[in-house]
Amino acid sequence: MVDTLVWVTGGSAGIGAALIRAVPYDDALVFDISRSGGTAGAQHVAADLSDPDSWEAVAAHFAAQLDGFAGDRAVLIHNAGTLEPLGFAGEVDSETYRRSVVLNSGAPQAIGDAFLAALAASRFGGQAVVVQLSSGAATTPSPGWSTYCAGKAALQMWVRCVGQEQQRRESRVTVLAVAPGVVATGMQERIRQTSPHDFPNVERFQQLHARDELRDPDAVARDLWALLDTDVETGAVLDLRSR
Repeated sequence: MVDTLVWVTGGSAGIGAALIRAVPYDDALVFDISRSGGTAGAQHVAADLSDPDSWEAVAAHFAAQLDGFAGDRAVLIHNAGTLEPLGFAGEVDSETYRRSVVLNSGAPQAIGDAFLAALAASRFGGQAVVVQLSSGAATTPSPGWSTYCAGKAALQMWVRCVGQEQQRRESRVTVLAVAPGVVATGMQERIRQTSPHDFPNVERFQQLHARDELRDPDAVARDLWALLDTDVETGAVLDLRSR
């Protein structure tokens, strides 16, 4: 019997794939919401979250899976995001920039809302958790990352607001924003290859890599799952490096 439902957006690579590999529940049904899929241990839900037309299909999937679900736990980890296009606003491809705005700022809120709505409609009585993966970029401006920084800042405020809403409703839903630190992923490789003209802080990330200070994705995934077993207040904004 399935006792836990887990969704990970952007689960086809990087931290998302590591989170799927590290799911600590033997009785879990795991879904990867992404364009390409392919991560072992997860069923693929095909969606390009930079396209708002895909959001309704994801919402319908949440509703279908949660309808009548009698297990103890439902977890959504929203990991999908992009740094592209790396470069200054007004100097990069406008269409790519707009898609980045939608993915980084719009999708976390829309997908989080859809999950909460599906939970409410299903009358699921177990413990539910929404984790929005954040970043230090939410509070530290970084030229060349305008849509990424703005998206992470929006994500954190969404968590703070929705956390207070859940408290007022005395719900069993915990909403968190969690920054994992600088992780050794393909995104970091892309950052290190960027020209200082487009990303003035590139040297910092090159030095972190040279000093072998990037976090291992599998270790980050284990730490995040362990965090969910602790008593954390809904609406909290957390950093795995400080725990």
